[in-house]
Order: sequence, then C-alpha cells, then structure tokens
Amino acid sequence: MHNDRRPARSAVGRPGFLQGSVRKNGGVRVVVLADTHAPRRWKTCPPAVAACLREAGLILHAGDVCTARVLDELAGYAPVLAVKGNNDGRDVAAWGAPERLETTIDGLRVAMVHDSGPAAGRPARLRRWFPGAALVVFGHSHIPMDHAENGQRIFNPGSPTDRRRQPRGTLGLLDIADGALIQAQILAVT
Repeated sequence: MHNDRRPARSAVGRPGFLQGSVRKNGGVRVVVLADTHAPRRWKTCPPAVAACLREAGLILHAGDVCTARVLDELAGYAPVLAVKGNNDGRDVAAWGAPERLETTIDGLRVAMVHDSGPAAGRPARLRRWFPGAALVVFGHSHIPMDHAENGQRIFNPGSPTDRRRQPRGTLGLLDIADGALIQAQILAVT
C-alpha cells in the first residue's frame, strides 16, 4: 500500500488508509490534480472532476492549490497527498504539504514536486532529484505531460480549472497495482 514518513491532518499517514479504496483488480485508482488556483479558478469542485474523484482511492495534488480549504474538500473524496506550489501559502504548508514528497503507492515508488524547472533537461533533472522514483508527478506549467525516459515516468496532469493556452482543462488518472503503473491517462474535464 502507501508508505509515508510525514504526519498529516488527513488519514494519509495512517497505516492501511487505502483498505477501503482498493480496486476490484487489486490496484489503486489515483486522481492527479495540479494548479487548481482557488478561489480565483476553483470556487468548488467542478462536476466532471467530482465524478473522477468519486472513483479515487488516493488523490495527488501537485501544488498551487492556493488554499487548504480545497485540500479539505478533496479529502472528502479520498485521502490526499499534496506538495506546496509557488502560489501556496502557510495554510497549505500547515495542512501538511511539503515542497517535495516521496512515497510508495501499492509498491510503486512515487515522487512529487510542483516546479520541475525549465522544459529543457526536465527528465534528467527529475532523475537527479528523485533517482529511486519510478513515477514523478509535477505541476506548475499547466501543460499536461506523460513521458517515459530511462526507466522513469514523468507526469503532469495539467490543470482542471486554469487551462491557460491549453485547449481543455485536464486531470490525470493513474492505476497502480503490485508495484507497477498499469495505466496513466490525461483526461479532459472542461
């Protein structure tokens, strides 16, 4: 299941917290969000996002949530792991969001950071930052990305509420089972 070394306000740090959220195929459905920018862009959970969250066993938020209230709202659907983004304040940090996070989800080593730096050299940089991670989740650019290189997958879900120059708002869906990323998908939600 999930191993996390930091305390959190939600059930995330408690052993066995995914017991009720294991998928029928034995894996975990993870919904990945980033750059929700509340309250300017996220007043309340958009209906298409909520539909995905109802199927989640775990929610990852890759920063720029902008208010801990959104993390509390998300925790009403499933346990949440989040990192602090450049627009996040003290309340998000106090909620339990570090700058960087490394964890294990159903046997898969996962890392998360908000700002992965410039696009040029990103895969090599993330490999240096998180050499043991099979999957690195990041945000900041609002540009969805799913890229594998040298045994590491890097994944940016885009933003469901602040699409900027993207044609649609997006989020990420991951299916993880037995130490493997079974499926990764970028899903348009607006």
